[in-house]
Amino acid sequence: MAGVEGRVVAITGAGGGLGRQHALLFASRGAKVVINDLGGSRDGTGAGSAMADQVVEEIKAAGGEAVANYDNVATEEGGAAVIQTALDTFGRIDVVVNNAGILRDGTFHKMTVDSWDSVLKVHLYGSYNVTRAAWPHFRDQSSGKVIMTTSTSGLYGNFGQVNYGAAKLGMVGMMNSLAMEGAKYNIKVNSVAPIAATRMTEDLFNDEMLKQFDPAYVSPLVVHLGSDEMTDSGWIVLAGAGQYARVHFSQANGVHFDEVPTPEALGEKWDQITDMTGAPLGKPFGTE
Repeated sequence: MAGVEGRVVAITGAGGGLGRQHALLFASRGAKVVINDLGGSRDGTGAGSAMADQVVEEIKAAGGEAVANYDNVATEEGGAAVIQTALDTFGRIDVVVNNAGILRDGTFHKMTVDSWDSVLKVHLYGSYNVTRAAWPHFRDQSSGKVIMTTSTSGLYGNFGQVNYGAAKLGMVGMMNSLAMEGAKYNIKVNSVAPIAATRMTEDLFNDEMLKQFDPAYVSPLVVHLGSDEMTDSGWIVLAGAGQYARVHFSQANGVHFDEVPTPEALGEKWDQITDMTGAPLGKPFGTE
């Protein structure tokens, strides 16, 4: 059994979709859950309390413990308020699940600054704001779990999602460094790359795919990453439709030049430089 009983978990964007599923599973395993949701639409406009309240009611009806929070994680104050809700209600914070997100899709040549900025503020800045507020408490108690919700759009790209992909891969960069900084304090930071049918992806799935890519498939991984048993850090794990797999950036063996090469020399060796056959897992060249 994943050890989350009695742990306090703050989940952003938990009013529906993946966040709701995560919250229900954490609560069913005895965790105390902060349900954060601004209550807006898919593009981030609007606000309301009904979505978060409904999930809290579901959890309480099943005998669990939960509290709602309606703050906007895109702001420093909003991120801090999510963690303060956990402290005020349950007295501590143990796990942060950065799940809140919006979509403002569009091809790059049509993308406005507002569409770019809004998406990065919710996904990337939101993850920073909530994690930053929790971090001192994790350090003080020498334990903590942070889970980033990245995306295949960030890992591999997706047409019309330059803003979304940049934000999602930015979260991986944040994870990589936080995993290093947190090691001394027993803080584990990992990322999940979900493939699931939610209101963020509903336009992409037919009825059969909606069943196949049930968000419920992703939540067991998130609970595992937030459990006491989790000792790994700095990992990306894909989850969707029953498939779970670690994703890892690797580096080709490449070519070494004893002197500064000419562009032509690089061109001559280009196939070797870019050959990923047998590319080893591990840290890039030049890192400790």
